[in-house]
Amino acid sequence: MRKSHPVRRVVLTAAATVSGIVLLLSLKPASDPSSAQAAGGALPQGGAQAAAGTTVTGEAARTQYGAVQVRLTVRDGKITGAEAVQAPKGGRSDQITSMAVPRLNREAVAAQSAEIDAVSGATYTSAGYRQSLQSALDQVKAGGSGGSGGAQGAARTVTGDVARTQYGPVQVRVTVSGGRIVRAEAVQAPKGGHSDEVTAMAVPKLGQEAVAAQSADIDAVSGATYTSAGYRQSLQSALDRAGG
Repeated sequence: MRKSHPVRRVVLTAAATVSGIVLLLSLKPASDPSSAQAAGGALPQGGAQAAAGTTVTGEAARTQYGAVQVRLTVRDGKITGAEAVQAPKGGRSDQITSMAVPRLNREAVAAQSAEIDAVSGATYTSAGYRQSLQSALDQVKAGGSGGSGGAQGAARTVTGDVARTQYGPVQVRVTVSGGRIVRAEAVQAPKGGHSDEVTAMAVPKLGQEAVAAQSADIDAVSGATYTSAGYRQSLQSALDRAGG
């Protein structure tokens, strides 16, 4: 009977060991939970909504070259994001806006207030930005949005997006307390000529309907079809920001 050669036994043993290691590696899970947590990180307590923060839009500030309106994202009482949802546009204003607004956004986050420097060459835009930024901060302060010490159920004021109509912009601001609309008003509405009469007649009725309906499902006021449609649109965007 032939004896197996010692070198052959060593080779066979090594091959078996390598095969075993390969098999164990193939059975290991593709992703390690602890590695995934380290890479992506767990969401902060409160989930995705807490991580996103609260969004508040300031009133539109009128300038010589157009309206400026600032929207803030606030989390834990701090400004985490700022953007201009309206800014002067058309002709040279496009160039000035593209240059100035990003700087103003960064300054607002850095300063955590409306005490920000004007951008050289964009004096009017900077002034309008500060004005709208301050109104957004006033809303945060009044409602305790994103703060850590506000009273539960405190009133909060939220401004909707500007709705463009055939006769001019419409923008609605709502005050919400305890999950209910307690006030609705138009911070912008068509004006000039016959529009003044229509606005004076329609806007108070639309505000009353919004409070009564507790939603944007309100009837159009007779003779103010376009204003009513714009009011509903802006009102809905305000309610969306207030959490429905």
